[in-house]
Amino acid sequence: MIGRIITLLLICSICFSSCKSKKVAVNHRKKHTTERVVRVKQPIKEKETKAEEPKVVKIPVNVPYSERVANYINEFSGIAKEEMLQYGIPASITLAQGILESGAGAGELTLKANNHFGIKCHTGWEGDSVYHDDDERGECFRKYNDPKYSYRDHSLFLTQRSRYQDLFKLRKDDYKGWAKGLRKAGYATDPKYPDKLIGIIERYNLEAYDNEVLGRKVSNIDPDDSKIGTYSVQAGDTLYSISKRFNVTVETLKGYNGLRNNDISIGQVLYLHPVKNQ
Repeated sequence: MIGRIITLLLICSICFSSCKSKKVAVNHRKKHTTERVVRVKQPIKEKETKAEEPKVVKIPVNVPYSERVANYINEFSGIAKEEMLQYGIPASITLAQGILESGAGAGELTLKANNHFGIKCHTGWEGDSVYHDDDERGECFRKYNDPKYSYRDHSLFLTQRSRYQDLFKLRKDDYKGWAKGLRKAGYATDPKYPDKLIGIIERYNLEAYDNEVLGRKVSNIDPDDSKIGTYSVQAGDTLYSISKRFNVTVETLKGYNGLRNNDISIGQVLYLHPVKNQ
């Protein structure tokens, strides 16, 4: 009897162990079968903004120099006046520098880099740049996406450097003082730089834009005025050098001015286009 009981107990024990192991196994399988793989949806990347396309203001170059200057003034005088309002630099000086440094919009550096003022990279410049031959070969110059940024950088360049501080003590209509001060402060190495700026300002009546900003009454400014069509001979000039500067031939200049030979004198006023009553 006792033997039967022991045998039954052993059988029950074996069955219980077997059932438990099966339950664990089932649960284990159930755990694996119900487990889900969660896939995290990657955020959609925003489309990269396209870089701003460089803007080049196309000033006609295959025209007489006086016409090219007139086009340049019409295009940029508004920006020069705005810079004068904000930074106190005479619009006449800004325009004259732009005309001189950019070749009235036709210079190589202007066409390939929108650099209208010949500003070099200098230490700390983090914008785009190009390499261009100037005082030395392959010098680094600043590059802009739009000419207006060149004008703004010109204003910042002058206002943020201590060597130009004395300029801002001058009257805003003292373009002669500004022209001489720029050379003295080291903006240009050309000893004739002030005379060139003053000559451009007076030849094209650019001081009228200063008067506009200063609220003075001025007559209508017309860049196509006949005043643009003349040139006062300066020391070192020849008919050939003047003809190259204004994109006309020597014979054309002689015809406009009734010259029989190539002799000219300092201060002589030459017509750069046919005189109406001629």
